[in-house]
Amino acid sequence: MTEREDTRVAVYLDFDNIVISRYDQVNGRNSFQRDKTKGLEVDRLARATVDVGAIIDFASSFGTLVLTRAYADWSADVNAGYRGQLVGRAVDLVQLFPAAAYGKNGADIRLAVDAVEDMFRLPDLTHVVIVAGDSDYIALAQRCKRLGRYVVGIGVAGSSSRSLAAACDDFVIYDALPGVPVFEPTPAPVKDEDEGEPEPEPKKRAPRRRATRPQAVEEEPEAPDPQADATGLLQRALRIGLEKDDVEWLHNSAVKAQMKRMDPSFSEKSLGFRSFSDFLRSRSDVVELDESSTTRMVKLRNE
Repeated sequence: MTEREDTRVAVYLDFDNIVISRYDQVNGRNSFQRDKTKGLEVDRLARATVDVGAIIDFASSFGTLVLTRAYADWSADVNAGYRGQLVGRAVDLVQLFPAAAYGKNGADIRLAVDAVEDMFRLPDLTHVVIVAGDSDYIALAQRCKRLGRYVVGIGVAGSSSRSLAAACDDFVIYDALPGVPVFEPTPAPVKDEDEGEPEPEPKKRAPRRRATRPQAVEEEPEAPDPQADATGLLQRALRIGLEKDDVEWLHNSAVKAQMKRMDPSFSEKSLGFRSFSDFLRSRSDVVELDESSTTRMVKLRNE
């Protein structure tokens, strides 16, 4: 967050992207497309409701909101329920109709064209907030930065491109926004122990075939551990500060700033910590924290 008082912010929401990503996060991967074919259930939609106010309030923390636009097919029932609160927050609703062949509404193209046009039309625009997680917006984020704007991305956990996060100056996970309830995944149903296993079907003799060389099966890579990644990021930031300034102790604010430059998606709150100091205290086996004065200092423990 900047301390300037003359900051002017433009917010662009790919609303379909956020709504579908949140639905898939809460109800299971690709569940939106599966449920859409048979009709979306009210209770499943309610569990995945997006808090529009939390997004707008966070964007306003960067400065004065000079324009806010949301792109979606507002005739769709899943989006229509949000129109009242969006209009109540002075958000312009841009209507996009899906193409008949593919079912896509082209929000990424329209949003990108409007954003670039606005930057030339409003030269005093200082911040651009892109509410989406698609890698399609990487080029837009890079262009905004080249034109001198500070770019903030907001995306849903599990559906946000790491490359997009790297292209932004700051990237925040929707779940970490103030006011958004902590997401707790629904536990998988437990199988009834009394339920017997189905009888196996008799195996049919397969026709003899010529022997072929076995093909290697690619195993899916394990999901990265966000806590371990954050620890590694902290260590790299401290080593960079040590080499750059040739000092042993570094200001914790400088360390956090370096971590954000290296990974704009870093957020101690998304990792479950109320403050960056709490995050540092949890890594006491890696760092030492000096809290003897109002200026907190941190250094790497001797390895």
